[in-house]
Amino acid sequence: MSDIRYVAAESLDEAVKAMLAAGGQGKILAGGTDLLVQMRSGAQNPGTIVDVKKIDEVMQIVELPDGGFRIGAAVSGAVIGEHRKLAAAWPGVVEAVNLIGSKQVQGRASAGGNLCNSSPAADSVPALVAAGAKVVIQGPNGRREVPVEAFPTGPGRNCLAPGELVVSLTLPPRPPGSGDAYLRLIPRTEMDIAVVGVGVSLTLKDGVCTAARVGLGAVAPTVLLVEDAAKALIGSKLDDAALEKAAAACSAACKPINDKRGTIAYRTKIAGVLLKRATAIAARRATSNVPGGMH
Repeated sequence: MSDIRYVAAESLDEAVKAMLAAGGQGKILAGGTDLLVQMRSGAQNPGTIVDVKKIDEVMQIVELPDGGFRIGAAVSGAVIGEHRKLAAAWPGVVEAVNLIGSKQVQGRASAGGNLCNSSPAADSVPALVAAGAKVVIQGPNGRREVPVEAFPTGPGRNCLAPGELVVSLTLPPRPPGSGDAYLRLIPRTEMDIAVVGVGVSLTLKDGVCTAARVGLGAVAPTVLLVEDAAKALIGSKLDDAALEKAAAACSAACKPINDKRGTIAYRTKIAGVLLKRATAIAARRATSNVPGGMH
C-alpha cells in the first residue's frame, strides 16, 4: 500500500478542499467500519483520508423547528439508538440503523457511511427512503439536497461529485397518526446482509391510509422507492386487497440477482411478504400516535 495522507478536517470547507485536492483519490473517514475493511482487503486504496469527526455539524442530531430531525452523517448508530425523541418519531429508521453490524460496530458505524457505501442491501437506506429523508451534500459549489432514493446510482456508486461529501440526513416532521417500520430477511439470526429489506412509512386518519412511502432494498442495483406499492395503500383501510396489491407492486419492482443468499424467485416473493408485515407494524405504530388512539 502506498503512502496515505491523513487530514483531520476542522471545518466542512477544509474537508471539501482536502477532498478536491485528492483528485478523486480521497475518502471520508466517519466510523470507518466499511472503509478500513475495504482498505485491508485491497478493494480501496485512497491517497488521502479526510477525518470529519472534529466537525460539529456531522457529529450532532438536531431537532428542527418544524419537528423534523437533522442527523449528522458521522453520528454513530449507538448514539442514534439512544436518542429518545428520534426513536419515538421514526422508530423504523432507528431500528434499521441499529441493524448495521454488531454492538461493537454500532459504536462507530454511521447512517451517513451506510448510505455512502452505496450497497443495494444497506439496512438503513430503505427505511430512510420510506421516511422521505433528504441527503445534505456540501462541495466546492456550496450545498445541495437530494432525496435518499436519488443518492445511490449503482452498487458501490453514488451521485457525489469531486470534492463533495455528505453532511447530514434530514427527516421530515411527523403528522399525527403516522408510523414507520423496517423489516429484513437474513439467512442467519443476526449480523448478516439482507436478502430483502422493506421500509414502510404511513399516515392513518379515521382508519384510512392518507399517505404512504415504501422503500425496497437488496433486490435491484440500488434501493428503490416503490410508488405503486404506496399508491395501493393510500385511500384504503389497509385491507387484504390493498395489501395484496401493494405486495404485488413490490414483487414487480424487484430486479434481483441469483446469489448464495437467495434466488430471484425467492427474493421476489419475500419482498411482498415483508411489505405486508412491515405495513402491519407501521399501522400499529400510527394508531398509537393518534391523540386518544390505542396505546
